[in-house]
Amino acid sequence: MPLSYLALGDSYTIGESVPAEGRWPVQLAAALRDAGTPLGDPVILATTGWTTDELAAAMDAAGHAPPWDLVSLLIGVNNQYRSRDVDGYRTEFRRLLERAIALAAGRADRVLVLSIPDWGVTPFARDSGRDTARIAAELDAYNATAREETLRPGAHWVDITPISRQHAALLADDGLHPSAAQYALWAKAALPTAHAMLATMPAT
Repeated sequence: MPLSYLALGDSYTIGESVPAEGRWPVQLAAALRDAGTPLGDPVILATTGWTTDELAAAMDAAGHAPPWDLVSLLIGVNNQYRSRDVDGYRTEFRRLLERAIALAAGRADRVLVLSIPDWGVTPFARDSGRDTARIAAELDAYNATAREETLRPGAHWVDITPISRQHAALLADDGLHPSAAQYALWAKAALPTAHAMLATMPAT
């Protein structure tokens, strides 16, 4: 049987405004298979608009049980969008990470966390009248917090925020969410780490 993969997140994980095959977890799984890792398509628990606490509630309702061979987590942009403070994000992110590790059968080295992209570079942000420099600064603070919390127990961190800034034109038709082409760049960035994480994991 192929290895199992649970992807947790929000609009960036569910792939708002792109086809299912364009979502970054789906593209990552396909790339891993091409590289010889027998990983199945991801089970995705994500919805556009979710904050950390809303993802936690959805996890309660879904009732997914361990063990998963790979668990990914990308969450926090909606906390920032709703002007929640970074200290509250730290507490809730830490709890989500602990749950992700538990779902990976207690193996932090099977948990992959992606940074929050910078939505401040999008036409949606510019047209909204919000301070894009402030968005960037707040997301940098969120990501510094998430990175610190991710690395502490030995989970893996992939920084895709620079990609979101360098390839701001690669957007879906809504002018806010990434296109499948940008998600492909995220998957490419995550591939070496994910491949190394699963290299010694036999199929069961």
